[in-house]
Amino acid sequence: MFAVVAVCIFALISQSESIIAGREAAAHSRPYIASIQRFDGASRTHECGAFLVGPEWVMTAVHCFPQGTDNRKVVLGVHSLSEPEDTQQVFDILELHNNPNYRAENFDNDIALIKLDRPVNITSAVQVVPFLRSGGTNPTKDEHVDTAGWGATDNLGSRPDKLMEVTVEVVDPMLCGRSDYFGSRYTTNMICAHHVYNKPGSRRQQKADTCDGDSGGPLLFKGVVVGIVSNGGIKCGQLRKPGIYTVVSHYTEWLDGIMGAQPAPPQ
Repeated sequence: MFAVVAVCIFALISQSESIIAGREAAAHSRPYIASIQRFDGASRTHECGAFLVGPEWVMTAVHCFPQGTDNRKVVLGVHSLSEPEDTQQVFDILELHNNPNYRAENFDNDIALIKLDRPVNITSAVQVVPFLRSGGTNPTKDEHVDTAGWGATDNLGSRPDKLMEVTVEVVDPMLCGRSDYFGSRYTTNMICAHHVYNKPGSRRQQKADTCDGDSGGPLLFKGVVVGIVSNGGIKCGQLRKPGIYTVVSHYTEWLDGIMGAQPAPPQ
């Protein structure tokens, strides 16, 4: 489920998490959303999502950088990946901080911080979003949460040009830990969520979810980020493979150790 003036801009398929059965977001209605893009001459490729948590800090997922940050930049103020937008701000990556306890085999502790090369210019299209800290209340079973991204919209790898969003429900962690779901891959550092529904005129259940291309984006509960899009099923839309999100409140001490005290986002 995320290019200033450019001659050629391509939104290609990447190896990250997309929005299945979602809807186009209102332009710049999520001003904290960032697109991590690979730059190759005049072309730019969306690879992962991210979100602005401080004037020069962006949060994302570790697995978005399997080969480091070479030729990657952070773009804020994006709605369309292909159209010129004067709202966009492009940043080099000054520092990448991957959580040291990240486990590639099951995506546990899949949280990373990016320090931008300069502070952002706060505008109506670029704003900081609050995130849940330790001691805060995470959403529980069946509560509604929402996310957004520029990832694939089906299992064929179709990618949207505009930012997509979706509302999903938290799945019982006991269910996600079952062997026919994620088994031992699922840990207490994760939230799993999706939305299961019956398509009109069909008895077959459908699923709204994240998929390939949304990784690193935010999961929000009542306007506060509680999770990071991490990893789901091999095949998007599988009923027993909800999207998996890293629980942000479990990393407050680590985040504060890197960012220091951050000013609260304006209300």
